[in-house]
Amino acid sequence: MPMQKSLLKISTLFVFIFLSQLKLSVAQTVDLPVGFSPEELQEMQRPGFAEPAYEAKSSFTTPPAGPLRTMGQWEEIQALTITWTSYQSVLREIVRAARLETQVYIICGTACSGSTDSTSVKSYLTAGSVPLTNVHYIYAPCNSVWMRDYGQNSVYMNDVDSLILVDWKYNRPTRTKDDTVPRSIARRLNIPIYETIGANQLINTGGNWICDGLGTSFHSKLIVNENPTLTVPQIDTILSDFMGITRSIKMDTLPYDGIHHLDMHMKLLNEETLLVGQYPAGVADGPQIEANLAYVLANYNSAFGTPYKVIRIPQPPDQLNGYTYPDNGGNYLTYTNATIINKTVIIPQYYMQYDTTALRIWRDAMPGYNVVGINSNITIAASGSLHCITHSVGVTDPLLIVHQNLPNTTNTTTPYQVDARIQHRTGIQTATLYYTTDTALVSYTAVGMTLTNATLNTWTGFIPAQAAGTHVYYYIKAHANSGKEQVRPMPAPRANFEFDVLGTAGIADLTADHFSMNPAYPNPSHGITCIPVSLGKSTKGSIKLYDMLGNLVSVIYEGEMPSGDKNYFLNSVALNIRAGAYLISLETTEGRCTQKLMVR
Repeated sequence: MPMQKSLLKISTLFVFIFLSQLKLSVAQTVDLPVGFSPEELQEMQRPGFAEPAYEAKSSFTTPPAGPLRTMGQWEEIQALTITWTSYQSVLREIVRAARLETQVYIICGTACSGSTDSTSVKSYLTAGSVPLTNVHYIYAPCNSVWMRDYGQNSVYMNDVDSLILVDWKYNRPTRTKDDTVPRSIARRLNIPIYETIGANQLINTGGNWICDGLGTSFHSKLIVNENPTLTVPQIDTILSDFMGITRSIKMDTLPYDGIHHLDMHMKLLNEETLLVGQYPAGVADGPQIEANLAYVLANYNSAFGTPYKVIRIPQPPDQLNGYTYPDNGGNYLTYTNATIINKTVIIPQYYMQYDTTALRIWRDAMPGYNVVGINSNITIAASGSLHCITHSVGVTDPLLIVHQNLPNTTNTTTPYQVDARIQHRTGIQTATLYYTTDTALVSYTAVGMTLTNATLNTWTGFIPAQAAGTHVYYYIKAHANSGKEQVRPMPAPRANFEFDVLGTAGIADLTADHFSMNPAYPNPSHGITCIPVSLGKSTKGSIKLYDMLGNLVSVIYEGEMPSGDKNYFLNSVALNIRAGAYLISLETTEGRCTQKLMVR
């Protein structure tokens, strides 16, 4: 009997220790931040710590056959993927919005959070009145909720042919389960997966990855710092070999963003439009963000060969920490950390006084999309938000439509040419241009487009010339030989491309051979506006902003103006310019010309 009691005590003690360790492990698993946790840092500093072996199973580690094209995040997706670990109230709201647009795949199981399986996930969703239609479950191991950083990337062979997934090595060596999640998704969806490990090892995270869908990627220099054994050309070669990246733009890291991920302050909305976070002058990471943005604008054009369009959105203070910014202990609140899910955009929300402005900016920037706000106060305390905890899988049958929005124009006599790159693996049967000047958007005129460059897959249509003062809305629709259909913008006709036919406010422009100011963009504007000027010869001059009563609002530039083409910039947010109508005036010794600018 004493022996039995001793064995019972030992067994009880063993179970207690096991459960305690399990509880600790689960707690660490569920609550891991985007960056390293204190426990992970301690483990990595332990003498003898060796990074766990990472073996490729059911994947390829040599580059796929090219040519390759990494998709843009605004393209059509077949699935949104999340891991059911921390912040389940936020995950539930993501599922609520996403399941209406695409299939949702949830990584769940005891290996993820210690007690979560598909039954408990279903129960939690149902308790929150979220229907289970289009929701699927994958039982697979994982460590954390930060799917964006360790998740799969959608890449197409031959632009629009076979879909493959590409997975980098995750920059969290203690989270080996996370690094296997893309394999589990690839197996479930039956998509080949390629991994940058072994001889082609590249460490990278999805939060530090922005791609334009046409071969350009953006990163902070974290991608360089975390690959010390690789030169920058070697990094670029791996990105080219595995993802078809031909131009990798790298910016300085920010002093107060501990994870150095671009999605905390920057996002591409389409091939040429950057949404960039903005702090008050001199606050937190504001100076470095402005310097990085100036560097990009001065050295790189969009894939269309024109300057990037820029929309600014505030980086709000942290109300829970006394309205402080990251340089004074506040959390890194951001509205750029959003996810585009086909025709819906989910954006983080924090406090109404800032959220209403952010929602307006997003809805103005992506008219026609369903913009859904989700409270993200609990995730942002761990340095991440909605983009950080979601990822996506592109469709296996994409119909690609690439088009540069026509700029505002003063042309009232000749038709407006609309060119679009349109591709599908079976070929394009028809392409149609739809346009209207009806502000109610209820009556569109259809114009057939013709293939004008088979090598570049360019289709062309024309909108008839319109009178000055007309606002033109238009979109493009294509049918593939297979029967697949697609429109661009994706929510069309609820969403449109649009431009204005401008007048000159009664002041005659000088001849274009000597003196011209091309349409400023974006217009309407909120933040940085580009003002293209073309001069036949060098001269002294100025560019000024006036209100509609003729009062001077701001001197945009004054001094020597070189001959040729040059862009000048106005930042309406930095100058606290109120919403309304204004005139931009180019004034030189040769004369004066003006154009109208709308500030949102």
